[in-house]
Amino acid sequence: MPAFNVNAARAQRLEALGRSWAFELDGDTFELPTELTRAVAHQLRALDDNDVDGLLALLLGERQFARFAQHETTMQDIAAILDAYGKETGLGLGED
Repeated sequence: MPAFNVNAARAQRLEALGRSWAFELDGDTFELPTELTRAVAHQLRALDDNDVDGLLALLLGERQFARFAQHETTMQDIAAILDAYGKETGLGLGED
């Protein structure tokens, strides 16, 4: 039996999902990664469970987070974004 090819599996996932997942807020488009590195996963784990800004800053990056922070968003808005993101990418962020 041939060995499992991680690179081929990754390429297949990226072909299906793309490198980023986008959402729109007040006419402004933002992109989140469809795959997270181990380093990002460690940073996520280090965040307090209630650190919504830390989570978004880590996922969006500094420039996008600065733009995002200019919008008036509710916790329900953020929950909806994270829910859709999790469903479409398989990354269940913000779930208990």
